[in-house]
Amino acid sequence: MAKPDSATSPESKPPQSGAAPRPGRRRPSLLLLVITLLFVLIPFLFWRGTWYGRPLGDKKIEQYLADEAKPRHIQHALAQIAEGMVRGGRRQGEVKQWYPRVVATAQHKMTEIRVTAAWVMGQDNTSEEFHQALLRLLQDPEPLVRRNAALSLVRFGDVSGRAELVMMLRPYTVRSPRDGTLSTRLKEEDAVNPGTLLARLDAGKGQAFDIRSPLPGRVQSRLKKEGARVAAGDEVVLLSPGPDQVWEALRALYLVGRPEDLPDVERFAQPASAGAGMPDKILEQAALTAKAIRNRL
Repeated sequence: MAKPDSATSPESKPPQSGAAPRPGRRRPSLLLLVITLLFVLIPFLFWRGTWYGRPLGDKKIEQYLADEAKPRHIQHALAQIAEGMVRGGRRQGEVKQWYPRVVATAQHKMTEIRVTAAWVMGQDNTSEEFHQALLRLLQDPEPLVRRNAALSLVRFGDVSGRAELVMMLRPYTVRSPRDGTLSTRLKEEDAVNPGTLLARLDAGKGQAFDIRSPLPGRVQSRLKKEGARVAAGDEVVLLSPGPDQVWEALRALYLVGRPEDLPDVERFAQPASAGAGMPDKILEQAALTAKAIRNRL
């Protein structure tokens, strides 16, 4: 239906005082209200579904731990168990019923869950089953899992992960998983997170494979030219470590570092060589860590 002309339509006249507004005049306002609510509600629901601080009852924790269809539910349950460990007292005793389940998640097929499990097991350094599971995780194929395990082991007074802690201060080499023609996606100094697409491999016959970052950090250098033919195991991208990884490694090495670790530590005590995007606290912690190592000589 055509819109009435505003000059002749009676709807263009203002309503008389006390007269009920016409239904047609309320629809735009109602639509605007619905849209506004959606803009508020959708982000809230997303946040609620991904925020691990939302309390879970014991039944819900049990349900979430078994929810293989929603891995974030498993992570949420693990985070709640960790909170119970930190809280201590009766709640710490209550969450011990799930310790075997936490150890089981350390062998989960999904990297993200193993990463979370390695962090959670570091929250109770009195559990020998956690200690042994963390030692096994030092052999995990994913660097982020190994690094979380190394950090957690420090809480047990165990220096078995020291070599991995030092590696957290060094650039990480990403290798090609298979043969193919390389197509890079990022340039040097681009920031990356776990899962960021670094490059794509054309393996021929319409097959393409992604090379994704296993760690947070920055692209330090691209080791192969665009369009290069690479073989499985070839070095493709060099990643510089991210600030959070460096910060945690330096704090751990403050406790377990050795004299041979000093060159890696002291590099971050110099503003010119610490790397792009490193906050001042990194330089300060590097100096403190170096001093602590020297004091142990």
